[in-house]
Amino acid sequence: MIQYSDLILLLTFEDRLDFLRTESLPSEITFDQLRLLNQSFYNSRAWKIVRRSVIARDLGFDLGIPGREIIGRVLVHHMNPLTPKDLLYHSEDALDPDFLITTSYQTHQAIHFGSKPLEIVSDRKLGDTTLWQTLS
Repeated sequence: MIQYSDLILLLTFEDRLDFLRTESLPSEITFDQLRLLNQSFYNSRAWKIVRRSVIARDLGFDLGIPGREIIGRVLVHHMNPLTPKDLLYHSEDALDPDFLITTSYQTHQAIHFGSKPLEIVSDRKLGDTTLWQTLS
């Protein structure tokens, strides 16, 4: 099983992303008819508490990499995919912070489907919008 304690030994974003990639197919069936079970778990008080603590632990950084601020949607990713059985039998692993990591939506998609996450936009610099300014 993949653990946070192993993941943080990898120092770069790229290494962590490669380590976590599952490259699932978008059509792959996960919870199918048990979607309600999945939704119930992610709306539970227990999940919300663990989710907040994981985001705080990772300081809101994408894959816990300092400087990779997440702009927009923040997700908490199960490094070991959940199964319906995990939720039906209340597996402790589903709420164990050592099996969770903070990600952006784009990074989460890259983990599952192999897409490339967006690069961080650097700070604005004087004159970098010259092309959009009206010429006088």
